[in-house]
Order: sequence, then structure tokens, then C-alpha cells
Amino acid sequence: MTSDTQHPFDALSPDFIMDAVESLGYHCDCRTYALNSYENRVYQVGVEDQPPLIVKFYRPDRWTDLQIQEEHDFCFELAEHELPVVVPLVDRKGHSLHRYGNFLFALYPRQGGHAPEFDNLDNLLTMGRMIGRMHAIGATRSFSHRPALTLASYGEESASLILNRFIPEDLKDVYRTLTDDLLNTLRQVFQDFGELTSIRTHCDCHSGNVLWRDDNPHFVDFDDARMAPAIQDLWMMLSGDRHRQRLQIAELVEGYDEFYGFSPRELVLIEPLRTLRMLHYSAWLANRWDDPAFPAHFPWFNSPQYWGEHILELREQYAILHEPPLEMP
Repeated sequence: MTSDTQHPFDALSPDFIMDAVESLGYHCDCRTYALNSYENRVYQVGVEDQPPLIVKFYRPDRWTDLQIQEEHDFCFELAEHELPVVVPLVDRKGHSLHRYGNFLFALYPRQGGHAPEFDNLDNLLTMGRMIGRMHAIGATRSFSHRPALTLASYGEESASLILNRFIPEDLKDVYRTLTDDLLNTLRQVFQDFGELTSIRTHCDCHSGNVLWRDDNPHFVDFDDARMAPAIQDLWMMLSGDRHRQRLQIAELVEGYDEFYGFSPRELVLIEPLRTLRMLHYSAWLANRWDDPAFPAHFPWFNSPQYWGEHILELREQYAILHEPPLEMP
């Protein structure tokens, strides 16, 4: 680095990107195209006499080699059971994770597709089947190196970071009181729930991580894969009013139950998990604020207006937590 203001990703020049790809025996045709990715950096790279490749450079110091390899191995395991998962390419030695310079990186085939329509009940039936198949495999063993989704990691640590480093001084007391109430409510929900069964999940199964093609979903980006309750991979597909969500969860569960048994008890976890995601998302943006890509793409973050709206959303979520949970129709 030549300056204290530089970010590690600044080293990813077109030449560096192509050199990394060519270190694995490919011959680039000098075409590189940045794809939408913030946590890591992802590029489409042209290759002579072959379709373009996708190269993913992992954010330094986020995951260990073992944690990333465990993500890859989970994807390979799913693909071996004919799940439509986009898996990394392996080299002649069978390696899928590589190092070039200070970066860990992986290569992927280019995958076409479009965003899924989760408001289409037929699509949700298909998604339920696919996730049921995924969870039947995910439940066979646990991750050894990747972390779990917990109240501490997603909730307590997130709220502490925002309170101590980001929330404006005039909103600190309001934020502290509100997040204390939220976290206490979540502790009570999980305590009342009792023993929680966690399995290997995608954990970030929203529409941006699913490509729809040939009437089927193709799952991408298992970067956030964690041990979590099964409902974590289902609730993000729900939208609309309560009546609509009941119809949606019914379709998801109908497909899901064909391959893995859904536990209706987990419906009570939907809003608590949504609350944890809200807290975690703000902390994620805060943690990455020194990355120049974040102020450029999220200019609304860390403004007085943002924090005021965030507090309002958390208040609304606190009220929802005290409503009866979603039920099957």
C-alpha cells in the first residue's frame, strides 16, 4: 500500500485480475467486467476460445481458508445430489480455492438467468421443493468451521457496534433503549421456543441470490452459509400482507415437505429472524464503511435521515414481535 487511505481491494486492477486467472492456466482476452458485489469483488473475465469465467476475490480477513473451503464443499455436496447450485471450478489438482498475491479467489462458470418472481405461488412451490432437498442434505452433518446465526452475532454485537461508533449522539439514548427492548424480547422468544435445531443453510436466500432459468431456480453465492434454523432459508421469500404470506408459506411448505419435514413450530421464529437481519444489515454497512464501494453505492447510509428511519423501522418491528406469529392456512 502507498497510502493509509487505500483499501485492499484497490489492488484489483485489470492486470492483477487477469494475472490471477492466468495463474491457473487460462489465457485471458483482456476483457474484464465488474459485477455487482459489495462484500467481495466479482468480475467476468474473457478467456480465449472459451466462454467467459466469473472470478470472485474474497474480502481479506473475513473468512479463513477452512471456512471458505467448507462453503465450497457444501456446494459440491449439493451439486452431487443434482441440486441446481453454481459451484466453483476445480483445477487439475482438484482445488477450488486459490491464492494470488494477498487474495483468496475462486473461479465459476458464467450462469445465465433472471430474478425469480416470488409473488408467483407456482414458483414458491418449486422453491420449497429445492430448499427441502437442500436441507435434507444440509441436515446430515454440521459445519465445523463456519459460524452459526445467533442472537449474539447478529443482534447483540450489531447493536453494540452501531451504538458505540455510528448512531448520532442525540439518538443514542433512544437507540439504546429500543435495541435493549428488542434484544430482551428476542431472548424471551428463543427461551420460550426451547431447543433450537440448526442445520447447514444458505442463510441469505433472497431473490438476488437465485437465478431463474428453464422454470427452475439456480442458487448462487453461499458466502453467508451458516448453521441456522431451517426457516431462515424460507422467510425471505414472503411478502405482502398477512393473508398473502399465509398463502406463500403454504406453497413453500407443500413443496418442502416432499423432501424434508417442515417444523411448524419454526413459524414463530420468522419475525425474530427478520429483526436480527435488520440489526445485522446496518452493522454490515457500518463495518464496511471504510470500503470506498460502500459510500459510493449506499450514499443514504449514516445520515441523520437514515438513522431516524432505521429507528422507526425497529419500533415497527418491535410492535410486530408482539403480534401473533404467522400460521399455516
